[in-house]
Amino acid sequence: VLFRSELSRRGSEKFQAVNCAALPDTLFESEIFGYEKGAFTGAHDRKPGRLELANHGTLFLDEIGDLSLVAQAKLLRVLEDRRFERLGGQKSVHVDFRLISATNRPLDQFVRDGRFREDLYYRVNAFSIRLPSLRERPVDIPVLANRFVARYCAANGLPLDGKTFSEEALARLQTYPWPGNIRELESTVSRAALSAPGRVIREGDIEFLQIGRAHV
Repeated sequence: VLFRSELSRRGSEKFQAVNCAALPDTLFESEIFGYEKGAFTGAHDRKPGRLELANHGTLFLDEIGDLSLVAQAKLLRVLEDRRFERLGGQKSVHVDFRLISATNRPLDQFVRDGRFREDLYYRVNAFSIRLPSLRERPVDIPVLANRFVARYCAANGLPLDGKTFSEEALARLQTYPWPGNIRELESTVSRAALSAPGRVIREGDIEFLQIGRAHV
């Protein structure tokens, strides 16, 4: 999914993406704020953080619902002040950035449960876009499947049309409910492209991920 609009004044500026689910508290500050030389063992040089790199552009926080309460508090301060200090530094750095965040978590329920700060929730929820699941938009599945198979070909040194789906295979993809949504589709496409003996990926080459199935 492309989050930058070509019509935005920031569309041609820098874009920084951070997967919050893969960012533990111990790395949050150094990754987001950066650090100064000597801030900790191994910090041999100054390193700009994602905020600094996204200055005048866009910072995309994927899976923002997975941030800890401590990290949420630090993020809220930056959103309010548009200033931060690098880890180990004392100089305040001003940043101008657009924040886009995404989550599959029920943030409104998290707020009620005390797992997500209410003040941060209203900050990041100024404008909300709900992306329907794949089963709600089967017409998009062939487009996404073809994009994923082209990506597979590029990653494996094949021509972009080195693998292609038959009409029957695409029809089968459209009838599946996709409990794992986009990630399951991408995994299924890669597996089918790998197992298909020829250029054309046929219906029989598609194996769906069965949740809970024993793996050998």
